[in-house]
Amino acid sequence: MTRILLVSAFTAGLGLAPAAAQVPPALLAGGCQGCHGVAGEGHNGIPAIHRTKSRAEFAAAMRAFRANERPATVMGRISRGYTDDEIAALAIEFGKPE
Repeated sequence: MTRILLVSAFTAGLGLAPAAAQVPPALLAGGCQGCHGVAGEGHNGIPAIHRTKSRAEFAAAMRAFRANERPATVMGRISRGYTDDEIAALAIEFGKPE
C-alpha cells in the first residue's frame, strides 16, 4: 500500500497523473437538448440555441450565465457545471461557424 502511494505521489509530482477525462461534445449537448430541444430549436418559451449566435457569442453568453452577469432562471446554475473547455465544445456544437 505504501509503495502505491509513493508511486502515485512521484508520478503526480512529475506531471504524469492521468488527465481528467473529457466529456464528448455530443454528450455535453445532450444536457442542453433536454430543455432546448433535440436540435436546439427551443420550444414552450425556451429560446432556440442552435446557430442563433456565433460560436464566440454563444461561449460569451455561457460564461456570463456562469458568472451571474446575465439574467436567467436556471442557466446560471446549469452553466456553473461547465468548464471553459466544455463551453468551447458546446459553442462548436450550437454556435454559427465564424
